[in-house]
Amino acid sequence: MKKITPFLWFDNQAEEAMNFYVSIFKDSEVLSVTPGPNGIAQSVTFRLEDQEFMALNAGPHFKFSEAISFFVDCKTQAEVDELWEKLTADGGEESQCGWLKDKFGLSWQIIPSALGEMLGDEDSEKAGRVLQAMLKMQKIVIADLEKAYHGA
Repeated sequence: MKKITPFLWFDNQAEEAMNFYVSIFKDSEVLSVTPGPNGIAQSVTFRLEDQEFMALNAGPHFKFSEAISFFVDCKTQAEVDELWEKLTADGGEESQCGWLKDKFGLSWQIIPSALGEMLGDEDSEKAGRVLQAMLKMQKIVIADLEKAYHGA
C-alpha cells in the first residue's frame, strides 16, 4: 500500500462502487473485500490504474461533496468520451468544465492533457480563448479547444 491512500465512506454501496470503478478503468483490480456482519462488505480495497483506494460501509452520516474530486488525465478525446459516458451512466450528473458526479455522488474531473498544454501557452491570447471555450463546456471537447486556440 502507498503511504497515502484515498479512503471513501459509503452508506452501504462500497462493494458496488468498487466493482463499478474497476469495470471502467482498464488497469484496475479488486484487492480485498472484508465481509460485514449483515452480509454486506464492511470494507473493500481496490486499485484503479496506479492508485489504491479503500472504501468503507459506515452508514449515511457523511456524503461526498465537490470539495474532493478525482482528476483523470486523458490522452485522447476517445478516452474522455468513454470515461464521461461510463461515469455519468445510471444517475450520474454532468457539470461544468470537465467535472461530473457519478451515481454514488463522487466528483471526477475528466480532463484531456491538451487542455493544460493550451492553457499553459506563452501566448496569453491563445490561452485566454481556450479558457473561455472551456468555461462554456460540460464535457471537454479537444477539437473545440483547438478551434479556440487557433482563433477559429
